[in-house]
Amino acid sequence: MGSDYRSLLIPICSHSTGPCTETSADMGALLKITIIGVLLAALGERLVKFSHRVQLFREIDPIELPNCQLIKGIEYGSEDIAILPNGLAFISSGLKYPGIFSFAPERPGEIFLLNLNDEQLRPSTLRISKGFDMSTFSPHGISTYINEEDDSVYLLVVNHPHYKSTVEIFKFAEEENVLVHQKTIKHSALHNVNNIVAVGPESFYATNDYYFSDFIMRHVELVFGLTWSNVVYYSPGEVREVAAGFYSANGIAMSTDQKHIYVADVTGHTVSVFEKHENWSLSPVKVVQLETLLDNLSVDPVTGDVWTGGHPNGIKIFHYNPKDLPGSEIVRIQNIHSDNPTVTTVYANNGSVIQGSTCAAVYENKLIMGTVFHKALCCQL
Repeated sequence: MGSDYRSLLIPICSHSTGPCTETSADMGALLKITIIGVLLAALGERLVKFSHRVQLFREIDPIELPNCQLIKGIEYGSEDIAILPNGLAFISSGLKYPGIFSFAPERPGEIFLLNLNDEQLRPSTLRISKGFDMSTFSPHGISTYINEEDDSVYLLVVNHPHYKSTVEIFKFAEEENVLVHQKTIKHSALHNVNNIVAVGPESFYATNDYYFSDFIMRHVELVFGLTWSNVVYYSPGEVREVAAGFYSANGIAMSTDQKHIYVADVTGHTVSVFEKHENWSLSPVKVVQLETLLDNLSVDPVTGDVWTGGHPNGIKIFHYNPKDLPGSEIVRIQNIHSDNPTVTTVYANNGSVIQGSTCAAVYENKLIMGTVFHKALCCQL
């Protein structure tokens, strides 16, 4: 038995270089192969999860609504919509953002004003007061605040001048049809702001959709599914993180009773419900799962329903292909605080009408749908 055992070692140990050298080399090669295999397996798992988060292979069936019309004059995006109680709607347009397509990359952004009481739906570009740099204006998420003391209206706008993040505070002078610039807010905690919900003339909750500001590292963050995105509370006297753990925190809105904050996680496909406390902190209540890559959020002021515009397939919005257009999906969440919220896809289109829907806002019987870089659509409900 001993002779047979030694004979098995001869082919391995009989080289002039010595048995230990050859065995170490073989073991080193095996270790390298094992490490590479483990890394490839881990990367493969990440890519599978990434394809699920961006809904790589998802297609949708069309769902139509009656009496829909494209809003004339809006051609380069309607990323976010904020509607005042009197039916005046602010619409942000012309977003320039790393990795996002634009039909007019050199055209400055603008804010449209649309009177939803007018059946003709004729938006006008709001003038902005002197002293504000319009050449780098790249409006993203927007939110309004009405001062109860004098009914003055403030419009808070996420801006990306030179691909940075600021929040611009405007006061709306309705009689002059102008936005009077009040202040530019910059802060290290507001490094990748996507959307905001105003709780005062200069106070708001904001979502950072990425942890990294570097374009390449954002792709790493996206592919590897890092949950480092967050929500920040900002006021002139205090700035702090109030929620975290999102793949990509995006839309944000407040309930009609102002007791809860809703946060959309675009690649997490969820809406998180938080209780808002007197000290502005947030505590988690529940999470509602969706299928679409939901974007901005709005709340029906009458019913409290939560509306969102979504991207059926994330790759089509991240990598624009005119031969394979990004679709649009509008979703309503009813009774979000109940044990069984009702999630309904109200409208769906493959890109033939509107491409890359980001938001949906309701006023009376009208549903207004916005897009990242395309048109805006109004339908009857």
